[in-house]
Parts: sequence; structure tokens; C-alpha cells
Amino acid sequence: MNLTNSVLHHQVVLITGGAKRVGAAICRELHANGAQLMIHYKTSINEARALQAELNLQRANSVAIIQGDLLNIAVLPSLVHETINQFGRLDVLINNASTYYPTEIGKIDEENWHDLVGSNLKAPMFLAQAAAGELRKNHGCIVNITDMHIERPKKGYVVYSVAKAGLVTLTKSLAHELSPEVRVNAVAPGPVQWPESNPQFDEVYRQRVISQTLLKTIGTPQDIAKAVKFLVADAPFITGHVLAVDGGRSLNL
Repeated sequence: MNLTNSVLHHQVVLITGGAKRVGAAICRELHANGAQLMIHYKTSINEARALQAELNLQRANSVAIIQGDLLNIAVLPSLVHETINQFGRLDVLINNASTYYPTEIGKIDEENWHDLVGSNLKAPMFLAQAAAGELRKNHGCIVNITDMHIERPKKGYVVYSVAKAGLVTLTKSLAHELSPEVRVNAVAPGPVQWPESNPQFDEVYRQRVISQTLLKTIGTPQDIAKAVKFLVADAPFITGHVLAVDGGRSLNL
């Protein structure tokens, strides 16, 4: 496959939680536009290997995978170093990995805090710090995946909402700190893919969400992937911005 003229030709992307769901859609979109990928996963080894094989079949040696527990801050620099060892450089960091579950007041414990804040805020901060030198050298960018509930928190999801709101502030802070060499933006998805194995998201709930969304439909993981690609490849004068991709749902929260 000849991608010499593709917008992301020779660009190397490290994406966390890229093995399935929205992460996999982002991988496919960026790869289709010429990027080389280091796909991080925690436990989804089968999905990661399958996606690696699929994309390497399209373009040999263009995708590698790496395992890591993002709650272990000590391993985060190795994700960056291994990406550079594999591909010779790093141009784009996408903080996509996320833990998501309810935490009601009266039932929140310290483990919930460490898990949800760790995956959604702490890991992105320390991973960005580890990658900053290489991204500055290559005039790269960071894209963080946040949530449509960042301004109006979802009831029953206190810690998750705090963590994602913090990720927005981190996005804007890093845009300041890493300018002018590195752009830092975020995508705030709305209803694009229902959580797996969660009885709360039954058909009644889903229809209510759709009815409250201005476009009267849900999106797809590809909608998020295309927004990420835009911020990475087509937005050289945008930094510190949070792009809502939610069909207008956040206006009705």
C-alpha cells in the first residue's frame, strides 16, 4: 500500500486502550491515513493481537502492541521508550484508556478513587510528561478523550466525573506548558457506543438518551475517530480545545 502522500505518513502514534471499542476505531482511522501505531492494552491481549494482525496485513510492520498497567506510574516512561525503540520517533500521544463505573456518595472508597482518577487523569498526566521531550522535538500533539459530562456531571458517577473534568483542565494546562512546539486538545464523546454488560443501559435508558439528543440518534466510534484524526492532522492552529462529538446531547443535560 502506497501512503507516501497520506497526511500521517511517517507519523508515529502511541494510543492507550487502543485494542477495542472506540480505541480500535481511532487506530483504524489513523492507520488508514498513514500512521504507524503503538497500541497499548492492559488485559485485552487477544483483541490487541487481532487488531495488530489486521493492520499489519494492510501495511507490514506498521503496528506494534504493548501491555501495561497505567495505574503503575513507574511503567509509563517505558511505553514512550518502547515506541521510540520500535519506530524511531513519537509524534502523537492519545490518552484514550478509561475506567468507567458508578460511585455513589456513601459508597465511595479509596480504591475507587485510585482506579478512576488513576486511569482517567493521573496516567494521562504522567504519560504526557514522559512523552513531552520527544513530542517537542517533533512538534507533535496530544489528544485526550474526555466525556460529554465534564460540565454537568452524571448523577451517581462522582469520581469518574471529577477525573474527566480534571482531564479537561490538564488538556488546557498542557497546551500552555508545551506550547509552542506541542498542540494539546481533547475530544468529548457523547453516546456513541453503549457500555458492555451494564444493566443500567437497558433499552428504556437508551431510548431516553436518544430522545434527549438534538440529532435524535447515537453516533458511532468512527465519529470519535474522525474527530481525533482532525485534531491530529488537520488542525495546526488549534490547541487547548475540547471538541464535543455528542450530537448535541450535552446541550440537553
